[in-house]
Amino acid sequence: MGFLKIPGLGTVHYHEYGTGTKPLLAFHGYGMTGKQFHVLEQSVLSEYRVYGFDHFFHGDSKLENWTEKQILAGMPRQRVKAYAEAWFSIHGRQRISLMAYSIGANLALILLEEYPDLVDELILMAPDGLAGYKGFSFLQHHPAGRLLFKTATKSKWLMPGILKTLKRFKTIDDSLYTIAYNEVDTIKKREDVFYTLNLIRFLQPDMQKVIALINQYHIKCTLIFGRDDLLFPLKPALPLIEQIEGAEVHEVPMGHWLVTKELDNYLVNLAV
Repeated sequence: MGFLKIPGLGTVHYHEYGTGTKPLLAFHGYGMTGKQFHVLEQSVLSEYRVYGFDHFFHGDSKLENWTEKQILAGMPRQRVKAYAEAWFSIHGRQRISLMAYSIGANLALILLEEYPDLVDELILMAPDGLAGYKGFSFLQHHPAGRLLFKTATKSKWLMPGILKTLKRFKTIDDSLYTIAYNEVDTIKKREDVFYTLNLIRFLQPDMQKVIALINQYHIKCTLIFGRDDLLFPLKPALPLIEQIEGAEVHEVPMGHWLVTKELDNYLVNLAV
């Protein structure tokens, strides 16, 4: 493990693991840490040395000297480049690969925009960034959604009530409900959700640029979706994916919760 000091942001903590030698910068999903990918022992860790970054308000990463007003205004996407530059300053400027799950995909895709000539491979699982999720957009950008989000953060019953309603109307499934409920059952957890989604609300890749760069630099692209994922399913992302030359796309019999031993076994069997 290690720490990156990023001027104007703070301290970013990363986990280092894997028995392979090729460097892989990895970005986890909400409520997890950079160690999330340790379960991909046979399929990924045997080939790569993973550097898994903790998002802010997760793990041991800390924003420094940021006011609530700054957090709610959102982190400029230009700051994402500083992650890689700080990592390069420690490990040397070299070729890398990128991996991400869920909301972490936005950071990986922005880094691909910035360093297409250095990226060998892109691995995304249940990725945000390709088609997005309208619920997040409403909470992050619409005035009414932002007000509702802030109000729900302070309430003991409103956010759990919203989740129950979403489940009732099948906007989220049982697994997503359980995951989400466990992240909002205390005021601290609700505040972390609120601050995280506000901080990252402008971290949105330019997907047409990303696609052009993947094709131009012949970056290997592996995209994995859960067949029963109601958050970031495959279908809305297909129009973009079809523009990526040679993309390897998998739809596995799982929901949004993809980074598991089951996925590791699935990926290993593909290579047999």
